[in-house]
Amino acid sequence: MGIFDKAKDLAAENPDAIDQGIDKAADFADEKTGGQYGDQIDQGADFAKDHAGDVFGQSDQEGDDSPTDSENEDPQG
Repeated sequence: MGIFDKAKDLAAENPDAIDQGIDKAADFADEKTGGQYGDQIDQGADFAKDHAGDVFGQSDQEGDDSPTDSENEDPQG
């Protein structure tokens, strides 16, 4: 089992810890930049939290049966 597999397992067991880690990193960056880039840091943190499940195999869209763009295309052109 590789380190990335271990990280996936830990993330699956502790999704709140992922969010807390992202928040701590954002707070640290905000502090180090003197609050000058607070809005951008918050946006990045929100994006990271929204997409962390995708990276660690915990997609919020499981069971989404909506058709893809290629399925919507007219096969006869």
